[in-house]
Amino acid sequence: MIKEIQLRVNLIEERKENILRFKASKELKIAIAEISGIKVLRKSIDARKKDIIFNYKVTVYINEAIPEKSDYNFDYKDVSNANEIHIIGFGPAGMYAALRCIELGYKPIVLERGKNVRDRRRDLRAINQHHQVNEDSNYCFGEGGAGTYSDGKLYTRSLKRGDVRRIFENLVYHGATEQILIDAHPHIGTNKLPKIIQNIRETILKFGGEIHFETRVINFIIKDNNLQAIQLQNGKEMTVNSVILATGHSARDVYELLHQKKVALKAKSFAMGVRVEHPQEIIDQIQYHCKGDRDSLLPAAAYSLVQQVNHRGVYSFCMCPGGFIVPAATANGEVVVNGMSPSKRNNKFANSGIVVELDIDKDFKKYEHLGALKGLQFQKDLEKLAYTAGGKNQTAPAQRLTDFVEGKLSNSLNDCSYQPGLKSSPMHSLLPKIIGGRLRKGFAAFGQKMHGYYTKEANIIGVESRTSSPVNIPRNDNLEHPVIKGLFPCGEGGGYAGGIVSAAMDGERCAEAAIKIGNY
Repeated sequence: MIKEIQLRVNLIEERKENILRFKASKELKIAIAEISGIKVLRKSIDARKKDIIFNYKVTVYINEAIPEKSDYNFDYKDVSNANEIHIIGFGPAGMYAALRCIELGYKPIVLERGKNVRDRRRDLRAINQHHQVNEDSNYCFGEGGAGTYSDGKLYTRSLKRGDVRRIFENLVYHGATEQILIDAHPHIGTNKLPKIIQNIRETILKFGGEIHFETRVINFIIKDNNLQAIQLQNGKEMTVNSVILATGHSARDVYELLHQKKVALKAKSFAMGVRVEHPQEIIDQIQYHCKGDRDSLLPAAAYSLVQQVNHRGVYSFCMCPGGFIVPAATANGEVVVNGMSPSKRNNKFANSGIVVELDIDKDFKKYEHLGALKGLQFQKDLEKLAYTAGGKNQTAPAQRLTDFVEGKLSNSLNDCSYQPGLKSSPMHSLLPKIIGGRLRKGFAAFGQKMHGYYTKEANIIGVESRTSSPVNIPRNDNLEHPVIKGLFPCGEGGGYAGGIVSAAMDGERCAEAAIKIGNY
């Protein structure tokens, strides 16, 4: 017999051996000896009250063995001589599109402008230590995309887009811990993601796919609204049938190329703001109602905040407990910040984007003449402003949180995880009013919701500008561009995803669509 039940375990009980068997026997009113095994399906923490509870969703096997095999079988085929599908970009969308092509018997030809994960590290070091940005190899571009050097957060609300469990199981198949199948808010960690991504690359190559690094696409050859070929930076031209465009939300040259060729694009609403960084101990004490260090059984505390300010949402984005702030610029002459965490989330700082919703139809009157690229130009201008305010290198403009809200320049800044360094700047006056004014009110409100959050021990660092794409590449219900046949906009770059998992699901869907309607 198999039963699925919910169990609640407090901190004291969590330390006891076989506590789940004991709790399950009480809940089901059976002897412990009758329980042959328990499989944890989901685990979450309820820290709303002082007595912290672990919530478990479990399957109890009563006089029955636990099945050892996964419900998923990834049937990869040799596609060395199969029909080809070209994929531009090797982030989560591109990777999962390639894997799905192989499952369905098609050969993926992947073109990635950046380097593999190992070689990419040198360029990240150059950004952090020497303030030099390689425009093709950075925190956004390269094997695994922006997700490689991030927290590896796998939480998604995109439950209607595909099989979330299948995405997780595939990550486990390629080396991720099975804990991601259990945690309510799973993450892998920036220290472990590169190996998993390398394993995915090896699978694709093993079964006959191709991956070409340091290969940037610079032109699309379109005739009679049919995509016929793509041109590479090295001058080579490749004839194509179906192209999955999975270039990520920071491939501005792709948007500009499509716009120049009069391929239909749409301006899209997005959000911008800053990163805020607190000592992790402060967030732990607020969330876990403790004094001093948190209990050893508890992970570094996270938070999620939202406040309506002048009819716009101000909210936390990509919160990284025990993490680092990193320079995410994709060109010299701009400063962009993002966050990441190692698997143990054991750094002494907690950081999060705090961003403001921007309405593409109301907030960009000055940029209307740019059409579909108006939000993109606004984004660029704010990043250039941050570059100038930071000292015209990757040093980021920053301010103590309380000084920002009170509108005064910080005489000194707190220690920070951002390696290129900080420069005290009047962010309260530098940021456009539609962002800065709302952020100041939002932070004050957050201080009321989380007592201790509003503190001079926190810094704000600018700018957090790459939350999502400011451009949408339209597509029909069949996922093909409505005008250009053979072009399948995909993932975050197309405006159809908002993280690793939703991008991966969209990659699979685009692979299936390209195969279904391609002329093979």
